Amino acid sequence: MSEDQDVLCFNGINGATGEYLLPALSPHEISAIARGEQLDPKVIQELKQWWDRISQPHFALVEGVNPIDLADSGWAAIFACDADPALREALSPLLEHRRKQATQKKSYYREYTGQDGYRPGESKQQYLARLPHCVGTGRGVGPGPADPAKVPYYLLIVGDPEAIPYRFQYQLDVQYAVGRIHFDRLDDYAQYARNVVEAETGQQTKPCRATFFGTRNLGDRATQLSHDHLVSPLAVKLAAEQPAWQVQTVLNDAATKAGLSRLLGGEETPAILFTASHGIGFPNGDPRQLPDQGALLCQDWPGPQQLHKPIPPEYYFAAEDVSSTTRLEGLVAFFFACYGAGTPKMDDFSRQALKDRAALAPYAFSASLPQKLLTCGALAVVGHIDRAWGSSFVWKRAGEQLAVFESTLLRLCNGHPVGSALEPFNQRYAELSSDLSSELEELSFGKVPDDLDLAAMWTANNDARNYVVLGDPAVRLRVGGGREIWAGVPIIPSIGPTMREIS
Repeated sequence: MSEDQDVLCFNGINGATGEYLLPALSPHEISAIARGEQLDPKVIQELKQWWDRISQPHFALVEGVNPIDLADSGWAAIFACDADPALREALSPLLEHRRKQATQKKSYYREYTGQDGYRPGESKQQYLARLPHCVGTGRGVGPGPADPAKVPYYLLIVGDPEAIPYRFQYQLDVQYAVGRIHFDRLDDYAQYARNVVEAETGQQTKPCRATFFGTRNLGDRATQLSHDHLVSPLAVKLAAEQPAWQVQTVLNDAATKAGLSRLLGGEETPAILFTASHGIGFPNGDPRQLPDQGALLCQDWPGPQQLHKPIPPEYYFAAEDVSSTTRLEGLVAFFFACYGAGTPKMDDFSRQALKDRAALAPYAFSASLPQKLLTCGALAVVGHIDRAWGSSFVWKRAGEQLAVFESTLLRLCNGHPVGSALEPFNQRYAELSSDLSSELEELSFGKVPDDLDLAAMWTANNDARNYVVLGDPAVRLRVGGGREIWAGVPIIPSIGPTMREIS
């Protein structure tokens, strides 16, 4: 999102037309959309309760549980109730590996399949209320901090978002550390399972290197905003906070498709890759939607003033640009881009803005680019379902708001599994949803709306909800050359700190 004379411009480019996925809107227009939204009272009540808890000096887990140690926090896989048994068989190396880790102290390991699998139409609370406890004979879990004696903290959803919906994942992620794997082929599930086990049991480590890739396209306010107020300051912050890490930037004219290709394969592949760019979207039914939606539009794009026609593949980085021989062992990637992680079937924005819930796609699906990266050795990809909003990182009256992104990156560098590292995003969602529901309630009783504040709150709430982990939420970086964090206890090596590069 970008602001010029109080007009808000949003992330995302329509690959079929070259136009923006959403038109520029004023704060008054967005405020009107927010005032007309009907929020689920049960979900809002839980989010309010959750925010009350996490705003106190403790976090998502019950007191005394170490989120870095699976023997303490637990791990489980959630399958659809009618999932093909071959799916479980394909993942068996990973399942057995996690079983060993999560049963070293108590039996904090579960596979929720068959009657304990997800059933169509269930909400998070309906699902949790019928699960057997990990320890003891009890059943059912209500709202509250995650207790691994009842349900493990790390939860891997296995399957496509039609069988186990994104909305269930969003709800579950408020209370637990959640990830999802979804591939079109059983062989890809098996390959990802082998990749994770090999990464965690082998001796190879990656250098302590984080790379920030950010476009700044000509005449495009959205990427100018993300370049200036997200990716650039994040790189500076991480370099200052993590002197043992080499922090590199690939920005502006260097942020081309060729530049990104060098980061996704070969010696330049970092341990952490953070990108900020437009994501490509296509109309429902377009043959390019399933393979290319969520692809990353690079600096090759000449900008909105020079091109009002279909976007050629030469301008964006998609799954087909990743060779099947590419090796990305140990990579954790974060894509700030529309549809960077996936696409829901129905359009929430049109329902709220136009009272017409249009279909975005023939069915909900995971983005192809992250799927391909996971089969090539990446441990996890963090991305956005649906459209991304610039209110993730800027608030007009308060400027840059990078604490959530900074906290997540620092947690990753300090040994947190990726699901735990994303907790700041879940906390932000709970806070914003609580604040938004309270504000809408006040407006219903006659309060005069502040359009700018309400617009910012509404877009930020939608944005914070839709960040997800693709991959096992229990994976974490295994790095060397600066400090080894795999065991959860930093070991400072005898060599000097790695040189940092900010260019």
